[in-house]
Amino acid sequence: MELAWYALLGLFFATYLVLGGYDYGVGLLLARRAPAPGPRATLTALGPFFLGNEVWLVAAVGILFGAFPRLEGELLSGFYPAVLAALTGVVLVTAGVQLRSRPASEAARAGWGRVVVVGSVLAALGWGAVLGGLLQGVPLGADGHVVGAGHLATPFVAAAALALLALVAVHGATFLTLRLPAADASALARLASGLVPAALVAVASATVLGVLSDRVRAAVARPAVAVLLPLALVAALLAARAALRRGRAGIAFAATATALALPAPLVGAALWPRILVSTTDPAASLTVAEAAASRPTLALLGWLALPLVPALLGFQAMCWWVFRGRIDGRAPVYW
Repeated sequence: MELAWYALLGLFFATYLVLGGYDYGVGLLLARRAPAPGPRATLTALGPFFLGNEVWLVAAVGILFGAFPRLEGELLSGFYPAVLAALTGVVLVTAGVQLRSRPASEAARAGWGRVVVVGSVLAALGWGAVLGGLLQGVPLGADGHVVGAGHLATPFVAAAALALLALVAVHGATFLTLRLPAADASALARLASGLVPAALVAVASATVLGVLSDRVRAAVARPAVAVLLPLALVAALLAARAALRRGRAGIAFAATATALALPAPLVGAALWPRILVSTTDPAASLTVAEAAASRPTLALLGWLALPLVPALLGFQAMCWWVFRGRIDGRAPVYW
C-alpha cells in the first residue's frame, strides 16, 4: 500500500512539473525584448490553464501531508530554503499574471511582468533544488531529523536547479508554439529550438557533478536508474529539437513534457526503498515504509482519493479540450 501511495505522489508531482512547467517557462519568456508576441498575447495563451495546473501541486502536497507525514516534516525543515523559494515563486506568478492588466500605467504593467519572471525563476530553481537535494542525500541524524539546510549549498544541487530551469524554458517556448497564432509559431519554434543546447549543457553539467559527487553515488541505490535519467532527458530534448525544426509542435511539446515528467519518478526509483538518505549515518536513512502513515490511515485516504482522482483528471481533460487550439482575436483577455 505504501508503494501505491508513493507512486501516486510521484505521478502527481510529475504532472505538476509538466503543467506548471510551461506556466513558469512562459513566465520566463516575458523577459524577452522581442516586439512580438507581446506580454498580453503571451499571457492570454497561458491564461485559461495556469490556475488549474497548480491544483496538481495542491493534490501532491495533500498526499504528502496525509500519506507521508514524517517525510513532509523533514522535507519542510531540511529543505526549507528551496521549498520556500518554490512556493514564493508560485505565489508571485499567480499574483503577477492576474494583476498585470489591472493598472492603467504601462510602467506598472511592466513591473508586474517582472514579478512573473522572478516568480518563474524561483519556482523552477526551488523545485530543481528539492529534487537535487533528495538525490544527493541529507544530514539525517539518529533522532530522525535533518540537521540544518547547508546540505543544499553544493555544486550538484545548484546544477540540478539550473537544469530544471533550462528544461522549463524550453517547455514554455514549445507550449507557445502550440497556442499563439500561426504567424508567430515559426519564430517561437526557432526560439525553443535555440534553447535546447543550453538545456543539454545544463543536464550534462548536473550529470557530471552528480557522477563526481561522493554523496550522490552513496545515496543512489539503483545506479542504472540514475544513469537512465540524463540519457532520457537528452533523448527527449533532441527529439523536441528535431520536431521543432520540422514544424511538428505537438510532438515537440510531448517530448519536452516527457523531459519534465521524468525527474520526479526516476529520482524516487533511484533511491528506493529509501526516500531520505542520511549522509551522516546510513542506518538513520528514512525508508518509504517508515515515512508512510499507518495502514488504516492509508486505507481511509484511499476511499477519499477514489472519487477525487478521476474528477481531477476529468477537469484537466475538459480544460484542455475547451481551450484547445491557437488563440486569435476572439480569445477572452483577462491578463
